[in-house]
Amino acid sequence: MPELPEVETVRAGIADHSLGRPVRSVRVVDARSLRRHLPGPAQFEAALTGRALRGAYRRGKYLWLTLSEADGTLADEALVVHLGMSGQLLVRDEPREASESDSVSEAEARAAFDEQPRHLRVALELGPAEASSTGQKLLFVDQRIFGGMFLSPLVPDVPAAAGKASLGEVPERFLVPEAVKHIARDPLDEFFDPAAVRRKFLRTSSGIKKVLLDQSVISGVGNIYADEALWRARLHYAKPARTLSAAQTRELLAAVTNVLCESLAAGGTSFDALYVNVLGESGYFERSLNAYGRAGEPCHRCAEAGRTSLMVREPFQNRSSYRCPHCQRAPRSR
Repeated sequence: MPELPEVETVRAGIADHSLGRPVRSVRVVDARSLRRHLPGPAQFEAALTGRALRGAYRRGKYLWLTLSEADGTLADEALVVHLGMSGQLLVRDEPREASESDSVSEAEARAAFDEQPRHLRVALELGPAEASSTGQKLLFVDQRIFGGMFLSPLVPDVPAAAGKASLGEVPERFLVPEAVKHIARDPLDEFFDPAAVRRKFLRTSSGIKKVLLDQSVISGVGNIYADEALWRARLHYAKPARTLSAAQTRELLAAVTNVLCESLAAGGTSFDALYVNVLGESGYFERSLNAYGRAGEPCHRCAEAGRTSLMVREPFQNRSSYRCPHCQRAPRSR
């Protein structure tokens, strides 16, 4: 499943390529991708058409696009996108009008623009931005249909926005879709509070990996980056969260933040063609993984210290956990 770095890479791609463009039309190919939009496909299409893509934001694994009304004011609802297991947002720029002098590459560009991708679920036809001379398509592709799109009202979400009479008085970055507000802030959020996370750790005896995956405690972290952060912090996934010392908590949260930032710089982790950025390109952080997917391979840290220790794979909540038996010793049973 795409985690924070992959979703942030997609969000940044939309911000770079699609903001300011008006929505000319919307085509819902598969209504299952709108199951969270309760008013249905017809209302979804009508609500988006005529508005413009205004801003691109993210919390954890959710991203949303704010919208402008025809008069330029902020719409009171946002387009929320959840990629699920296999969702993709792809951008296709419309080529210029064909002419007799068109080259083969220009003809191919037109064919690629007109082609309907396999597993296309929703297509937005966008007009040109102020500085652009061509239109664009924003395509939601989802093989497994665990993700989706829906509209959700915007609500204030920080104390600085309290007491404001209307959305227009609240800075846009302080607004979140109502459907996303319950999701905890992620380590790259400017209002992320490590002390609050520490308090949540101390209130549970659940294993630390289970807590890291709980999006109501800390968002954006999935199986891959949890294993990577725990390897860096030398912690076993089953160690009860409440038994972590303050220093261990700081080290773990620093490891989570660092691995997310490093993966983001590499465009995310792509093990197959299901995760790509808006231009269809794969990330390459899998080359830097120290734990995830490395069962039977030497632990990098142990190898540097002259020890021989092989990474192991163990079952974890219908998934797998990867760890070094030497660096990440199992907690003592009580």
